[in-house]
Amino acid sequence: MATNWLEIDVDAFAHNVRAFSDHLGARVGLAAVVKSDAYGHGMRLLAPVAVAERAALLAVGNIDEALELRSLVGPAVGVLVLGHVPAAAFPEAVRAGIQLTVYDEAAVAPLAGAAQAANAVARVHLKLETGTHRQGVTADRLLALADRIAAHGGRLEVAGLSTHFADIEDTTDHAYAMEQLERFRDAAGRLAARGFTSLIRHAACSAAAILFPETHFDMARIGIGLYGLWPSRETLVSARDRRIAGLDLRPVMSWRATIAQLKDVPAGAYVGYGRTWRATRPSRIAVLPLGYYEGYDRSISGRGHVLVRGVR
Repeated sequence: MATNWLEIDVDAFAHNVRAFSDHLGARVGLAAVVKSDAYGHGMRLLAPVAVAERAALLAVGNIDEALELRSLVGPAVGVLVLGHVPAAAFPEAVRAGIQLTVYDEAAVAPLAGAAQAANAVARVHLKLETGTHRQGVTADRLLALADRIAAHGGRLEVAGLSTHFADIEDTTDHAYAMEQLERFRDAAGRLAARGFTSLIRHAACSAAAILFPETHFDMARIGIGLYGLWPSRETLVSARDRRIAGLDLRPVMSWRATIAQLKDVPAGAYVGYGRTWRATRPSRIAVLPLGYYEGYDRSISGRGHVLVRGVR
């Protein structure tokens, strides 16, 4: 019998999807990010909820997650891989109708070959490097990449353009993020002038979606916010400074445990490794049967909180 367990509130997740959809407005799609097993909450449990709440797209981190997701939600739901997909996986990805993120010209020919073999059209989203310096094509190579894909127009389609902010949630100074935004806008304009006029433009993460409507474009990728967590304390402070109200996020996961023992300790007694807490008065403590193995890191010793019958 389990002495500690996780509970997932499906209704809270659905509420958060609706909250962000309302915040974004009817003209902006919501891409529900369910990568890393829905941030540890269970992709198989929550992805169908996002679909039921009319998420425009489901986004994952790798091709294995995408294929699992495809078998779960069926062929009609858009599934986008945000991360790297090796060329060896292109045939399976194309057959499953998975949309891929592309930022390397070397991927174009093998992807077109996989689409040709499957008699299908592969939809791709170009990833623009604007200042995070992780995956992404630089602005000076963007048009060449788009043109190379367009040359395989019967088999490849440029469906979207994306970028990712480097420093928008861990700060209240958003100047760098605004520089990235301008680079993204400029690149989108140059693509439109080249004839790529129907792209789904998406740059916003949870923090950007909350704070800056100008980052919304056609779609926003919402991850951590869907699980009921603010991206950071700084995001919450920035939202209050901007008088952004009404975004009610409800935590989806709770960690629960039985109480193994209640004991009284006298004033002056120490509790825990390193004597990290000392009773200043006669106190009653509860012992919970969990530790490192269950995932409770020693670094949060003395800083965490527990609710007992709703009381902190």
